[in-house]
Amino acid sequence: MSTYQEILAQIEALKQQAEEMRQAEIAGVIADIRQKISDYNLSAADLGFGAPARGEKPAAGKRGTVKAKYRNPAAGASWSGRGVMPKWLKAELEAGKAKEAFLIADEEAQVR
Repeated sequence: MSTYQEILAQIEALKQQAEEMRQAEIAGVIADIRQKISDYNLSAADLGFGAPARGEKPAAGKRGTVKAKYRNPAAGASWSGRGVMPKWLKAELEAGKAKEAFLIADEEAQVR
């Protein structure tokens, strides 16, 4: 019957053996992938690494700019309707004006 220390030594030897086998398998996988990349003339972009190709949507989690929804006609400042309300709009609302009065028309929003 083995002692506790002998079993711990066996565990360490098996861990080391498993890591060596893992490294050998990784080397084989990398060689296989490199060969296929060469055979098919693939680029990093083809594999989904780096910047998306032209015409493709940005990767998930990447946000573009949001079109302005409200505009201050006096100063030309705009706000998308997201985040903290700008001071100019807050002042106008406190002065009794309706928020809808500052909405940008659909045609104007598309032009800008």
